[in-house]
Amino acid sequence: MKIYQQTVKNAVTVSGIGLHTGVVSTMTFMPAKPNSGIKFQRIDLEGKPIVAADVDNVVDTSRGTSIEENGARINTVEHVLAALVGLEIDNALIQIDGPEPPIMDGSSRQFMDAILKEGIEEQNAQRNFFEVPESIFFQDKAKDIELAALPLDDYRVTVMVDYNSSVLGSQHASLNSLADFYTEISDSRTFCFLHEVEQLYKQNLIKGGDISNAIVIVDRAVQEGELDHLAELLKKPKIEVKKEGILNNVELRHKNEPARHKLLDVLGDLALVGRPLKAQILAARTGHASNVAFAKKLKRLMEETTQTNIPQYDPKLPPVLDINKIAKILPHRYPFLLIDKIFHLDDQQVAGVKNVTFNEPFFQGHFPGNPVMPGVLQVEAMAQIGGILALNSVPDPENYWTYFLGIDNFKFRKMVFPGDTLVMRLELLAPIRRGFVKMKGAAYVGNTLVCEGIMTAVIVRKDA
Repeated sequence: MKIYQQTVKNAVTVSGIGLHTGVVSTMTFMPAKPNSGIKFQRIDLEGKPIVAADVDNVVDTSRGTSIEENGARINTVEHVLAALVGLEIDNALIQIDGPEPPIMDGSSRQFMDAILKEGIEEQNAQRNFFEVPESIFFQDKAKDIELAALPLDDYRVTVMVDYNSSVLGSQHASLNSLADFYTEISDSRTFCFLHEVEQLYKQNLIKGGDISNAIVIVDRAVQEGELDHLAELLKKPKIEVKKEGILNNVELRHKNEPARHKLLDVLGDLALVGRPLKAQILAARTGHASNVAFAKKLKRLMEETTQTNIPQYDPKLPPVLDINKIAKILPHRYPFLLIDKIFHLDDQQVAGVKNVTFNEPFFQGHFPGNPVMPGVLQVEAMAQIGGILALNSVPDPENYWTYFLGIDNFKFRKMVFPGDTLVMRLELLAPIRRGFVKMKGAAYVGNTLVCEGIMTAVIVRKDA
């Protein structure tokens, strides 16, 4: 799995008819900043409202997953979200001029192809995985539906479907690595049974449905007159089936294409949790309603076990800037270079680490019998990380000095001892203008806040 967050490199546009609304729309994937997540924007509505891809915004799961926020609704988002999960894209603004994404060919493949053609951009922020800490289960006994998420340092999904049909019996599909999604899963198309088609039309659904973007499974004998009626519904001159199987004898892309598409749906619906998952997902006879219910259960657990204001630092992952790269940006040297790595950096935030050891030179004279890191050096370490953020605003940081002008409302909450790992995050409180930088900073040891405050600095060219 990718370590760093990703977004689309350039704007990516696709157009087509919506599966259920029948409305033609144009949809554009736009680059987005780190930690902004996936959001849709209805550019055809007044104010161009934004709808976050969040499970708490789900308003309908009838034959698809629909989300709504700020008076705007987006229908059938699961195929788009599955494509982004398969590409491990964390941040994108999806602008759309209608109520529903284009159905394309009924799968996620064409979305992925369009994005891959323009490229994907890695960002200077580590991905904020939600690692499922324990086995989580969901069950709907009435519908014989089961879902489970098991702890795993990866993301794998296994799906089983069983429709008690002579044509479409029990099927399984598995995804052992997101790297396999494109070739193994993404081209699997949505499907329904022949007996459902007219019912779906009566429910005002599948207005954009077509045998070119959906598989219709014929699981019973049909009469010539019934086929003529279906041809009229589907706006086709003629529909035929030589034997029980697939309407118009469409060739399946995979023997178990329906099960693979159900896996695609699971991936897309669980993307609404809001963070990339690390888990083994097992799903049996599931649908959008149960997927969403399970996603809500996972999100509640995520909220209970994660303090979102604390920077998520994983020492196993490579840093954005190691000590050698830091030394090329900051002028500080031993014994006054007080940061060891930067693990997040964008134009608004920075996060880094100071490993506190007993070998620090200041411990020789600062409470030698009771070593405690001086608060003023905690502030200095935070200032140096803030300097990285300030210098990130210019293309040639090696040609600038950073001078701090003031600190405000600094408070020290807990003492810092040898052996502690000081994790610090700073964020801009206002845009940088004329070199002046105002930042809010906080430092943590584990989940404990040890100090926080506001800093003001200015960056000046060395030759000024």
